[in-house]
Amino acid sequence: MTRYAIDPPALLELVTRGITSPHQLVAPAALRSQAMNLVYRGVRAGTIDASAVRELLDGITTTKVRLLGDRVSRGTAWRLALELDLDDTGDAEYLAVARLQADALVALHPRIAALAPGVVPVATIDDLLG
Repeated sequence: MTRYAIDPPALLELVTRGITSPHQLVAPAALRSQAMNLVYRGVRAGTIDASAVRELLDGITTTKVRLLGDRVSRGTAWRLALELDLDDTGDAEYLAVARLQADALVALHPRIAALAPGVVPVATIDDLLG
């Protein structure tokens, strides 16, 4: 079974599509809070219907994802942020988890997706289906 690291937009896409991936999913500990923030922003911007919030939040909570926030992951994120000259460590956390715990990263956030090639193997959302 392939293990994929996912970012918040990828989690939200899985939930929105009603997909349960047959693969193992991993992410930094902040994943669910950041995904909830995307839903909140979407409702405020009018791109997500407020009547769908409960279902989306339940999906974010119940999707099986191993969340990591250990010392090694944080240290790797710190080093990657320095290497990539990032303003903060947030995006580097997804790269670190992918590097340490996954076969590939599924990143739908444009910034994370742009950073990933050459740092970690990259996969698509459709790869999570099979």
